[in-house]
Amino acid sequence: MKIVIDSNIVFSAILNSQGKIAQLIINGSNYFSFFSINLLKKEILNHKHKLLSISGLTETQFESSFSHITSRIKFVDEILISDQDLERATKLTRDIDENDILFVALTNHLSSKLWTGDKKESMGLKKKKYFRIISTNELYDLFIEKELQKRKP
Repeated sequence: MKIVIDSNIVFSAILNSQGKIAQLIINGSNYFSFFSINLLKKEILNHKHKLLSISGLTETQFESSFSHITSRIKFVDEILISDQDLERATKLTRDIDENDILFVALTNHLSSKLWTGDKKESMGLKKKKYFRIISTNELYDLFIEKELQKRKP
């Protein structure tokens, strides 16, 4: 299953590398293909000092967490996303959060699911009959199901 990961999920994973979200990215990469936009890496590094301040991580811990999490994600150059997918995403996100256009466009482009922790975004997109969203709990349930299947004799 292809999963597009948005900013808030990656920020959460980097800030708490032992948490549920980070562990889903790290261990879930055995079952799911995680994708995001190239600009996400730049966004994270632009907010690095704020993230260091919030988390209490040292620079070395941050770099290690950043590297560990991003190594499990395939980053797609935004230029590869079709104009049609961008237009559709723009219409969908216009009155929700325009910062999410590229994530929704990539989700459409890959015919995948969008993993977001942004409840406003999730609810807004679902109201527009856009159901390519997966929550952390839904993804966790799928992960556990796959782990249990793997352990069956």
